[in-house]
Amino acid sequence: METESRVAVIGIVVDQTGDTEELNKVLHQYGQYIVGRMGIPYHKRNVNIISVVIDAPGDVISALSGKLGMLRGISSKALYSKAPEAQE
Repeated sequence: METESRVAVIGIVVDQTGDTEELNKVLHQYGQYIVGRMGIPYHKRNVNIISVVIDAPGDVISALSGKLGMLRGISSKALYSKAPEAQE
């Protein structure tokens, strides 16, 4: 049985001491699900903000967001779409 895929945006905030090397490794592990990613350096607050669009089963999205949130200097949160499942 196939698990239903969902679309979500994972918001990531990396502070000055954030573990960006480990962040990129984790994102690479989930690369097959990532639709796109955008990063913005916010110099005034000395943080980087990254948004990752992902199309994956809910448990995969939760796992990715959880792994990211456990990294030093990194906060993450997932926002799920209410959009219907993709048409084949």
